[in-house]
Amino acid sequence: MAKSTTFHFLYYWLPVVVFCALLFAQSSFSTPKVMPAYPHMDKLLHLVAYSILGALFLRGFSNSKYKNHGWLIRIASIFLTGIYGATDELHQYYVPFRSADTWDVTCDFLGGFIGVCLYQVMVQKYPKLRPI
Repeated sequence: MAKSTTFHFLYYWLPVVVFCALLFAQSSFSTPKVMPAYPHMDKLLHLVAYSILGALFLRGFSNSKYKNHGWLIRIASIFLTGIYGATDELHQYYVPFRSADTWDVTCDFLGGFIGVCLYQVMVQKYPKLRPI
């Protein structure tokens, strides 16, 4: 039986939308509630957060009509993750007491790359993660 379009969106793409909304909400605060204890800890946080987003994008594309375009969906996942990170930095530029940082955008793209690679490894190691 074919999957419904609504189920497909809710299961594969809603997590992407929700995670993007969470990132946007977090970057809307004037100052972080807790400042990182270590220098450049924010870069590590960018890597982790955008790794998750990159994996979520690849998960969505891997279960779409483009699933047979391996390199295309990997590159699209990394690109969309990085572009979202760049637009979020632009958003932060207009938030009082926040600033935009090109190194954060670099970490967002790198995080997207890491997330895509980790998702690929996880799918190969745990076949149950494959499309349902």
